[in-house]
Amino acid sequence: MQKKADYGMAIKTKYPEPIIVAIAKDENGKMNPVTIGWSMIASGSPPMFAIALTPKRHTTAAIRHSKCFTIVYPTDEMTDDVMFFGTHSGRDIDKLAEGNCKHIPAEEIDSVILEDAVANFECTLESELEAGDHIIFVGKVVACHVNTEEKSRLYSVASGHVLGGVVKK
Repeated sequence: MQKKADYGMAIKTKYPEPIIVAIAKDENGKMNPVTIGWSMIASGSPPMFAIALTPKRHTTAAIRHSKCFTIVYPTDEMTDDVMFFGTHSGRDIDKLAEGNCKHIPAEEIDSVILEDAVANFECTLESELEAGDHIIFVGKVVACHVNTEEKSRLYSVASGHVLGGVVKK
């Protein structure tokens, strides 16, 4: 049975929600990671991802500048860094330098990949679309990397920035 509800109440039923970290190089040459809850696979052939960012985000300008970005599936071991990436601005600090994430240069794009992540996807910017209060960026996957160890992927498990791991069965 269903009952009518307002959007604010109904949207809370979305958890657990996958989260990602997107990384793009800004105009000053600094890699800027940001935690994002709104992402999706946009195409299987060719493989593409879509991410949604507000226009005011530093990463929005970085993606437009670099024309590429990395999509990262973080592990639950990365919780502190993922929370830090989502609560601080790259305008003010170098988030990768202040965090504990090991990173190496990406192979096909001008970005980095996070070594401890479940997976990393290198993407070239294909298009963007204004969608209300967000910009949707679509990136074509040009290289993928997976962790050689089984890791628990990090999710947003409740409203209010509550993060937790979900193990694939």
